[in-house]
Amino acid sequence: MVARIKRTQSLSRSLNYNEKKIEAGVAECIYAVNYPKDLERLNFYDKLHRLEHQAKLNERVKANSVHISLNFHESDQLNKERLSAIAETYMKGIGFEHQPYLVYRHYDAGHPHIHIISTNIQGDGSKIEMNNIGRNQSEVARKAIEITFGLTQAQGRNQKLENEIKLTAQKVRYGKTQTKKG
Repeated sequence: MVARIKRTQSLSRSLNYNEKKIEAGVAECIYAVNYPKDLERLNFYDKLHRLEHQAKLNERVKANSVHISLNFHESDQLNKERLSAIAETYMKGIGFEHQPYLVYRHYDAGHPHIHIISTNIQGDGSKIEMNNIGRNQSEVARKAIEITFGLTQAQGRNQKLENEIKLTAQKVRYGKTQTKKG
C-alpha cells in the first residue's frame, strides 16, 4: 500500500474532484465517518457543509483540507467493507479518527485505490499538526495495515522488480491498464 497526503486550501475543490468522478461513473463514495446522517442520505452540500463547518472553527489555518490517496497492488482483494475498514484503521493511525471524513473508491486506474477527504481542524478548533505526518504516523500506519489486512507490502517491492525484466506489450486502456509499476 502506498499513501499520499496532500494538504490544500480548498475543501470544495477536493470534494468536487471526487464527486465529478462519481458523475463520470469511475468512482463511488463508500464511507462517511462522523457525519450526522447515514451515507445514503448525504448530498453534495451535506458533505461539504460538515467539512467547512469544522474548518471554520479555526479560520487562521489556510491549508485546512486534507486529501489522502491509498493505493494498493492490483493483486490485493478489496471490497467496500475491507476498504472502509482499511480507511478507518489508517485514519486512526494518523490521528484523524475523530474528524469528519469521506472515503471514495476510484476505478480510473490499473490498480485499486481510495481517496479520503477530511479537514485538519478538530472539533475544539485546534489544528492537527501535519508536519512530517507522512514520514511518521502515516508510515507506521501503512506498515501495520499491510500486515493486519494481508496486503502486498510496498517497501522492498522496487528492489525485487529491479532484478526481474519482463517485457509484455499490450494496448493501454485508460483506467483499466496499469501504466506505471511501483
